[in-house]
Amino acid sequence: MDLSGGRESGNIEDRRGSGGRGLLVGGGLGTVVIALIAMLLGRNPGEVLNRTGVSNSAPRTEESTQAEEPARKLASVVLAETEDVWSGIFRQMGRSYQEPKMVLFTDAVQSGCGGASSQMGPFYCPLDSKVYLDLSFFNELSERFHAEGDFANAYVIAHEVGHHVQNLLGTSDKVHQQQQQSNERDANRLSVMLELQADFYAGVWARNSTKLKINESDIREALNAASAIGDDRLQMQSQGRVVPDAFTHGTSEQRMYWFKKGWETGDVSQGDTFGSEL
Repeated sequence: MDLSGGRESGNIEDRRGSGGRGLLVGGGLGTVVIALIAMLLGRNPGEVLNRTGVSNSAPRTEESTQAEEPARKLASVVLAETEDVWSGIFRQMGRSYQEPKMVLFTDAVQSGCGGASSQMGPFYCPLDSKVYLDLSFFNELSERFHAEGDFANAYVIAHEVGHHVQNLLGTSDKVHQQQQQSNERDANRLSVMLELQADFYAGVWARNSTKLKINESDIREALNAASAIGDDRLQMQSQGRVVPDAFTHGTSEQRMYWFKKGWETGDVSQGDTFGSEL
């Protein structure tokens, strides 16, 4: 991936350094839930936000902010490319694409869906149409989950923007309505389908991107990241066993399959992860 080929987005809202003091975040979440929901990608934050506890983080220094500059630029350029790609796809669909904003924060943040800590991982809030990202997550993705490379990080952003696409298309609302009428197991199954579609949309974006010169090596980085954060793998790491009824994002194999399908087809219409569920 060549970042020099892309512009930076004008939709970045930089809240780093505020420290997130006073936000009600964290607390009361077991390690399994943190691993499956708080750590990774894109769960509707309304389900897990506003927990008790207070962030005691200190504001970022100028030095630490400068150290994050490569990550900030990556996030900005990737977001800009999602804007261009999805605007074009929506035009082909006879629709208008409304660009999301990306909020960069340190440790804790107040979103339209409530307060959240960086333990949530990156997330999308449909109530304010914003993607929230603590740039330190990229380090964790590499060091803890061994998902290295710029495009692994780009995949994370593209996945969250995929949730924005679902919000614009009305898919998120349909899933939420179905979940309200479902038991926990069925609600989790719908969540998995939603997350897998966001993975698919990330692949569609990659296929239709022209400015970043995305290649097969980049795609391998994304697939490695998708594998590293599958529910089955995270459950095995955190509790030594796999509980399929508790899946919320899909297995490693499923996440890899749907991202790869999006990359191979580049066609939004091929991403029906729900079948007859909706």
